[in-house]
Amino acid sequence: MASTTSPEVSLEVLPYLRVLKDGTIDRIAGTQVFPAGLDPQTGVLSKDIVLIPETGVSARLYIPNNITKTDHKLPLIVYFHGGAFFISSAADPLYHNSLNMLVAEAKAIAVSVNYRLAPEHPLPTAYEDSWAALNWVFGGGEDGDLWVKEHVDFGRVFLVGDSAGANIAHHLALRVKASDADPKVKIAGIGLVHPYFWGKEPIGGEVTDLVRKSMVDKWWQFVCPSEKAGDDPLINPFGDGAPSVEGLACGKVLVLVAGKDILRDRGRLYYDELVKSSWRGRKEYTETEGEDHVFHIFNPNCEKAKSLIKHLASFINQD
Repeated sequence: MASTTSPEVSLEVLPYLRVLKDGTIDRIAGTQVFPAGLDPQTGVLSKDIVLIPETGVSARLYIPNNITKTDHKLPLIVYFHGGAFFISSAADPLYHNSLNMLVAEAKAIAVSVNYRLAPEHPLPTAYEDSWAALNWVFGGGEDGDLWVKEHVDFGRVFLVGDSAGANIAHHLALRVKASDADPKVKIAGIGLVHPYFWGKEPIGGEVTDLVRKSMVDKWWQFVCPSEKAGDDPLINPFGDGAPSVEGLACGKVLVLVAGKDILRDRGRLYYDELVKSSWRGRKEYTETEGEDHVFHIFNPNCEKAKSLIKHLASFINQD
């Protein structure tokens, strides 16, 4: 007779997943998938492509549907989705909708990277997958996608991400500088939307918001268990051993935060430290009052979400 006993849970990372004692990962959220194709609302066309066959790393590509070979070259957005490194995907309906809106507003091409997730693929896998995807963009050669090869202005490539994706964008912009004195990969700017940075010692609103601070502590320890915890250089850009922001290999940085977000003060700190540093690129900072973390993903049709997308698009198209 088959057992009806439910598998025992060894760890819960609520409200997103459970780890069962048999090792099974039970994902509760961020598993929905929306097919690529033509979006009738924005006129943006998308398709899925495998970038790195050896690892299965893929991306969803976006392009304005009315573009022709004779049109001028367009900026490229290399996008990294959020989800604390352990949930969601480039095919998530929420991200698919957001990328359609951004590509239409910016009149750009986008490569939305589908990096592998923890805990099945522990960090730094997400960073390595994203780095491989970025190199694919610049070095596709004969294997490159025609949308990218024929229509991208490689002098206007931007790394953009929200939450964990913004964290990835920051690290890749540092890695470009560190990897080659005359890099083949050249980044015009990075857009950090509600960036997922953290630290062991609380600052700002974290001091009194102990419930959410504990939650973020737990999420990070889940994907990156280490003695450094929130001061690991991957999550704390100003922790011991973290590379200096002066090494960012881009011409401009946009930092967007939300007023009710537990991560707000880390985004503000990042901007302030960038201003104090010797990095000479252009710096922008904007706080959306009265909104919480990645509100524009969850409520894309509100006026503040539309304003955020317009701001990103303007940042991408400004000289």
